[in-house]
Amino acid sequence: MNAPVRPPSAFPPRRGSGLFASFGHAWAGLIHTVVHQRNMRVHLISAVLVGLVGSGIPLGLAEKVTLIFCVLLIFFAEILNSALEHLVDLAVQQFDEKARLTKDAAAAGVLVLALGTVVIFAAILVHNWDTVRTSTEAITRQVALGLPLTACVVALVLPQRRPAVVDVGAFLGAAVLLVLLAFETASFVFTALTAGLVVIAGAAAHQRRRESRPTEQVAADSSVSRNKKTG
Repeated sequence: MNAPVRPPSAFPPRRGSGLFASFGHAWAGLIHTVVHQRNMRVHLISAVLVGLVGSGIPLGLAEKVTLIFCVLLIFFAEILNSALEHLVDLAVQQFDEKARLTKDAAAAGVLVLALGTVVIFAAILVHNWDTVRTSTEAITRQVALGLPLTACVVALVLPQRRPAVVDVGAFLGAAVLLVLLAFETASFVFTALTAGLVVIAGAAAHQRRRESRPTEQVAADSSVSRNKKTG
């Protein structure tokens, strides 16, 4: 009987194999997708807007469940799309038309879900238009506090390099605005959803900074080396 094939020694083993370690690996995959996939960042920001609408306007149970399910389904599809892209890139080392079609089909699946979510969201707003029209005060509050909160999330997920104080300020600002919104929320479920998205955005900003440290360290070492040679 042939012995099972072991991964090469250069392949780093996973740290831990228990239940909590599995959750950690799943969390790492989610944050990696947010950091490296532009479309996932767009979905994250869109989900924050959905959470702000759901926490500002009273909706029925079925409508809440539908919106939350749509958000989670898009996240699920985008994560699978990212995993499929990595798998195709790993299996195909050069351009292949079938590989391109595979990626295009996976991206099309995410697009269909996103468009369907927009249609469902619009249908829910139209169905509850009387409630929307009579919730002027709540809508004003959501806009006044929700737009700055969304701007903080955008600042956290942007891929551009920036000082650490910007990320810390954006995360703390989003947390404060979220607390203010929670005092008069129409749905603690959507408030909790928005809070979770803010945490994901903060974790993505932290992960991006961690990944950029080796590059910055190499640049710093090269600069020191050049200074020594010229000195």
